[in-house]
Amino acid sequence: MSNTKAYAAQSETSKLAPFSFDRREPRPDDVSIEIDYCGVCHTDIHFTQNDWGNSVFPVVPGHEIIGRVTAVGSDVTRHKVGDVVGVGCMVDSCRTCSACESGLEQYCLEGMTGTYNGEDRHDHSMTFGGYSDKVVVSERFVVKVPEKLDPAAAAPILCAGITTYSPLRHYGVKAGDKVGIIGMGGLGHMGVKFAKALGAEVTIFTRSESKVSEAKKQGADHVIISTDEKQMEDAAQSFDFMLDTVPVPHDLNPYLNALKFDGTHILVGLLQPIEPPVEAGALVGKRRVLAGSLIGGMPETQEVLDFCAEHDITCDIEMLDIQNINDAYERMKKGDVKYRFVIDMASLKNA
Repeated sequence: MSNTKAYAAQSETSKLAPFSFDRREPRPDDVSIEIDYCGVCHTDIHFTQNDWGNSVFPVVPGHEIIGRVTAVGSDVTRHKVGDVVGVGCMVDSCRTCSACESGLEQYCLEGMTGTYNGEDRHDHSMTFGGYSDKVVVSERFVVKVPEKLDPAAAAPILCAGITTYSPLRHYGVKAGDKVGIIGMGGLGHMGVKFAKALGAEVTIFTRSESKVSEAKKQGADHVIISTDEKQMEDAAQSFDFMLDTVPVPHDLNPYLNALKFDGTHILVGLLQPIEPPVEAGALVGKRRVLAGSLIGGMPETQEVLDFCAEHDITCDIEMLDIQNINDAYERMKKGDVKYRFVIDMASLKNA
């Protein structure tokens, strides 16, 4: 066992604070990683506050992990000591079902094992995430970080990046397509970059006039203020694809009406519930599709990192020390970050 320093929430009402625990001894297929950086995702807040009612405390969040390999198990072939690697939202799956065999481990029929707040399939302990100084993970769930990428800025690609990249690829977004991105946060700004790199004409939908110039700076060809009824009416039947990154309930109907016939609206935010109800006629009358997408499998997670290196895509980040994580959470709740926080885990040594 290896003693590990971390930050954890002890209950749904407590602040994140220093915590120590023992990481498991590496198994034959395991990679031991010293963590350099960990991105901060809004999901981290949901779990520390038990917003979804399934948190098991203490919770050590963090599923956007970048670090260096310090040891490998006897069966490891994909990674070696010194490699810069990443660990995203999952650390295991059944590995044998149709989804896993297709490289879609996030849809494992038995359920994937989350990087934190998941049950280890071997010893049934709860997994602890990347707000820590080290992690031990099966090599199958570890990806290589291309040398061309800034390691700190690569961290959010493991969640925000893959979450937006996967549906764009799965639904075949291509040059000439008209793509709408709903929301201009951590996911939305990555969606713009990916859609542009794929050759699409990209429009950002935002509620805020103040975000127009920033949306253009990120590469959007057009910006529509979603609260402006005239702009929304003018956008009717214009888009091939809509990527909806907003994580809170909102009216989907105006966006569905903005799709062409055979258009597709993809949800990547966990709306709980969808309100107001979707008008069936908006789907049936134009053969439109309303669907969802969850992160990405391991092959696709490696693919998105390589794609980012090839196209010079990185996430816009703000660095912070672990001691400031609670303040960062409060700022995230207010939308006060452009566009993702990343923790410099060297700061944990002083915790």
